[in-house]
Amino acid sequence: MKNILVPVGNPESAQETLQYAVQFAAAFGAQVYVMEVLNIGAVSEDMGRLREKSLESSQDRMRELIAKIDQSGVTIKIATVTGDLIDGLKDLEKELRIDLIIIAPRSVEIDEELYLGKTSGRIIKRTDIPTLIVPKGSKFAPYKSILTAFRSGVLKRKKILTPLVAIQEKFGAKVSLLMVKTPNYTPDDLRINTALMDIASQVTLTEQTSTYLGTLEHLQSHLPDLLCVFRRRRGFFNAIWEKNTIRKSEFSARIPVLVLSVKKD
Repeated sequence: MKNILVPVGNPESAQETLQYAVQFAAAFGAQVYVMEVLNIGAVSEDMGRLREKSLESSQDRMRELIAKIDQSGVTIKIATVTGDLIDGLKDLEKELRIDLIIIAPRSVEIDEELYLGKTSGRIIKRTDIPTLIVPKGSKFAPYKSILTAFRSGVLKRKKILTPLVAIQEKFGAKVSLLMVKTPNYTPDDLRINTALMDIASQVTLTEQTSTYLGTLEHLQSHLPDLLCVFRRRRGFFNAIWEKNTIRKSEFSARIPVLVLSVKKD
């Protein structure tokens, strides 16, 4: 894990998330890119000047934000994007070889009933980049226990697990697998990828009406430091992840959540 991206919605509330990301990056010897998206297009000479001024202002805001945190020897670079958030993320992923995005559940929304806000939700929904959701108030500490929850253990690409394996190896974390058998399961769902089994110290099978309810039950009993889930067409919260926002009544976690996308499966 070498390149970590931190999208910034509101610089005033982003300091916590960026500090967490920097400390996480320090453990891996990674560098951090802090990114703000500007929705301004240059369609005339006046708009071109406005765009240039907006870019300068954005970079000033990012420099001020960086100056407020303990950089811990980590290289922090600014990656301002103009235009659509998702298009910008996809371009940066190719250009910078982004390994992980670290975001807050809500970047600008103040609705306390939301777990995942619109911007963070779009990142989860519309990209294949592994994403670590860090709740407000989180202080980074090495993960010692990881709960990986899923409805189906079938993974067609071993590369999907790269961030999870890197975290497990770096911190020597205990990885517990939780397979939630729901009423609409298929026999194939009960197979577990061998690469996933290789890093697991414990495998639990539970039956529940939904993956979320099964996961919630075991979050309370396992008390892990990190929850890992898969976002796929039919799997963990398949209906929930399709929306740009997630209410706390649908899903909530007080610990960081690592979302690994398997949309191409």
